[in-house]
Amino acid sequence: MIMGFSIALVVFSLLMMLLVLMHKGKGGGLSDMFGGGMQSSVGGSSVAERNLDRITVVVGLAWFATIVVLGLLLKFNS
Repeated sequence: MIMGFSIALVVFSLLMMLLVLMHKGKGGGLSDMFGGGMQSSVGGSSVAERNLDRITVVVGLAWFATIVVLGLLLKFNS
């Protein structure tokens, strides 16, 4: 059980790093490398950014829950 949550924590951590780096910052950032810096007059960029925000929040909550559960498992299994 602890091994499963440890693997999930590593996966969620890597996913969080990727998602945070994909966000558009003030200076552009890593998202410009993958076409995120191109501005469209249609406004599709704002929808993509909102969806990226939602995905980041969901993964962040799962990351936090995994840390809490792993901490509780380590505390009570010792």
